[in-house]
Amino acid sequence: MKRTILPAGMVILLTAGLSLASAKGTKPPAPTLRLSEETQACLACHELNTPGIAADWRTSRHSQTTPAQALTRPPLSRMVSSESIPEKLQTLAIGCFECHGQNPSAHPDTFEHMGYEIHAVVSPNDCQTCHAQEVDEYTPSKMANAVVNLDQNPVFQLLVESSIGVKEVKDGKIIAHQSSAATRAQTCFGCHGTRVTVKGLKKIATVLGEIEVPDLTNWPSQGVGRVNPDGSRGACTACHPRHGFSIEVARKPWTCAQCHLEPDVPGWEVWRESKHGNLALSAGDRWNWTEVPWQAGEDFTAPTCAVCHAALIVGPNSEVIAERSHDFGARLWVRLFGLPYAHAQPKTGDTSIIKNADGLPLPTTFANVPAAEFLIDQKEQDQRRKAMSKVCAACHSTDWANLFFLRLDTTVQETNQMTYAATQLLERAWDKGLADQSNPFDEAIEQEWVEQWLFYSNSIRYAGAMSGPDYASFKNGWWKLSNRLQEMQDWMELRAKKKKWR
Repeated sequence: MKRTILPAGMVILLTAGLSLASAKGTKPPAPTLRLSEETQACLACHELNTPGIAADWRTSRHSQTTPAQALTRPPLSRMVSSESIPEKLQTLAIGCFECHGQNPSAHPDTFEHMGYEIHAVVSPNDCQTCHAQEVDEYTPSKMANAVVNLDQNPVFQLLVESSIGVKEVKDGKIIAHQSSAATRAQTCFGCHGTRVTVKGLKKIATVLGEIEVPDLTNWPSQGVGRVNPDGSRGACTACHPRHGFSIEVARKPWTCAQCHLEPDVPGWEVWRESKHGNLALSAGDRWNWTEVPWQAGEDFTAPTCAVCHAALIVGPNSEVIAERSHDFGARLWVRLFGLPYAHAQPKTGDTSIIKNADGLPLPTTFANVPAAEFLIDQKEQDQRRKAMSKVCAACHSTDWANLFFLRLDTTVQETNQMTYAATQLLERAWDKGLADQSNPFDEAIEQEWVEQWLFYSNSIRYAGAMSGPDYASFKNGWWKLSNRLQEMQDWMELRAKKKKWR
């Protein structure tokens, strides 16, 4: 294969520059493990031209451990799960080319760059070369399917366009237009992801001159559930940011706070307000955020998002409290996020296949009849609840955890009742011709109905699950839920009077 002749200064950098760059003490030390010829060539340019990328990589485990070394660790401590890693990778530090050069024939975005065949978008299919179990867990999850669940559900699509579509006023009436790709990428699809495809090649100007790169649609994208050019779903880097891929960053709650925010999914704010959040934010600088497995009471002393939803947790004798999982809903029995009601967790992360009794792609009917064939059964709910109870039992008594979950059950039931009351008002408005049912998201009473379940009921349930009482009362909680219900009734009465006067 053709190799580009590197400038002399870059060749010198290969042998001396990396360590010289560390001399000031502002950068991590240079890797001491063997690097592939291709990765050395990448670093020769990128150390100079994208130093942040190179610095991130130098801090990573990829730069400091070979797959062969990783496989020698005890099973509970091992972060490499593939048993058949290609021999050519076994004794190398995992660098630029080992990720961007994997599976070139499967990547429509593969292109020739400085004499090497690489691709721009590293996907879960590439990561599974070393992390097969993690990818197997993540791929069927709701997160990996996030964009599919959004853009293959016509009800959700209508909600998205009603929310972020560009509006104009003509003859005193609001006219909606579909939002641009740029707007979509900065809003709903910024978290859910998008479909990244390859249109061809394009030329761009760089400090090294003009180079040819893939022309990608909907790029850049950091959404957790994007569809990649190779057809895989998801983005590992949404939680393990490139190019450090830090387990510490992934475990810290600020990573989850990128998406799980009020008003619709206020996980970060509720946790921050809770006792758990207070303890973690007060003492977390003394925790061991990188240890695997994570020992309760030794490495951490209060739960974060990762403790409850993902991490491998052990006790003082290395007994497993919770298995690691990259399906972040695997320990959850109830889906607090109402659509429009809280319901049992779906059997699969691809919720686009769900159809309720009314033929709508929703997990319940408007009367809160569950689409049971698509949701986990009571036995599975009980098993998951028991698994989460074990996490709680690392710090709390059995009675404390049991009573806490019973309280959450009541919260779910009562918020669903409030959503049903709002739905009854909305259906009455439709029946009486006070609102137009063709788009259930574009009139005032319909938007108040959406806020009932998408903002306020969700907020109360998240607060109930994670002990954030203000978010269950006045901060997008019961006050708002009751207030909006009254506003819906007042709207109907005023609209009925106006219609009568006509």
